[in-house]
Amino acid sequence: MSFTPFQAPLLAPLLGDARAASLFSVRADLDAMLAFEVALARAESSCGVIDPEAAAAIERAADVFQPDVAAIGAGVERDGVAIPEFVRQLKLHVGAPHGRHVHYGSTSQDVVDTSLILRLRALIVLYREDLERLIAGLEDLRLRFGATMMPGRTRMQLAVRISAADRITAWLSPLERALERLADFEPRLLVLQFGGPAGNLHVLGERGPKVAEALARELGLGRPEGQWQAQRDRIAEFAAWISLTAGSLGKFGQDIALMAQNEIAEIGLTGGGGSSAMPHKPNPVKAEVLVSLARFEATLLAGMHQSLIHEQERSGAAWTLEWLLLPQMCVGLGAALRLAGNLTGSIERIGPSPERSTS
Repeated sequence: MSFTPFQAPLLAPLLGDARAASLFSVRADLDAMLAFEVALARAESSCGVIDPEAAAAIERAADVFQPDVAAIGAGVERDGVAIPEFVRQLKLHVGAPHGRHVHYGSTSQDVVDTSLILRLRALIVLYREDLERLIAGLEDLRLRFGATMMPGRTRMQLAVRISAADRITAWLSPLERALERLADFEPRLLVLQFGGPAGNLHVLGERGPKVAEALARELGLGRPEGQWQAQRDRIAEFAAWISLTAGSLGKFGQDIALMAQNEIAEIGLTGGGGSSAMPHKPNPVKAEVLVSLARFEATLLAGMHQSLIHEQERSGAAWTLEWLLLPQMCVGLGAALRLAGNLTGSIERIGPSPERSTS
């Protein structure tokens, strides 16, 4: 078993999501870092900080730059962050006299955090598309089966009769609100991080704010008031949204697993999981995993809230904790959305089975 199920050959097909995982690959991270450095050179050129020839040289070099990943890894072991070695290699690749303008006025955290935001922007597109498809699938189920009457249960005991539409709406409405929340906080999340060594852009002097505005435009990101390198509420808010959304999917999965019990049989599913010892059992695997992933996300969210606690202008410890937790949360939600979509498509009946109704 791998140390992380999201990359384990035996578990990743069930628990992982290749689309989300690709955005946390070495290649995706390095590409986003390089995009930052090219955009910074363009922005500084437009603001008169570096010569246009230097910006053009940096951009040309970036087009064919192949970083030494092993050396960057060794640099992380030494420096605690990839950027010093990454920038050293890029400067050498650009060469004299323009290499000295690479990364000018910036700092490691500007590159790492902005790389993260660029990749989260692509991830949010995937999340939104998955949620919209899932909502459409649930709306179709409500249209097909909504008029069916079935037992309602409170505290897992028989209560009064409800329609299938009542229960489907309880699955659907939180996901619609998840889309609304996403639209609300997305502008707060997708913003540039650019503060320089101590967050006040002192190297760039009075031109710092103009460079920041130009850099944000180059990258298509929002421009916040100042920097946020030690203010991690944006990232924590995104993590909380992940946990909320996964929790809503977990409720869906829990209901499906209960409805699929043989003695209840209030749902018909295709493609249930098999048993090595009991061939008659079609286990509701996808529904069960939705519950597991919801609990996993809620557990990691506590750690993300711990990562809010930075010391002064930057914390290596809190920042590293975020690196450990956030990628797993992102891939976990990608998996949950994928599984929920597949599960929705496998539902062929909601309500008491005809066999039980006539028995």
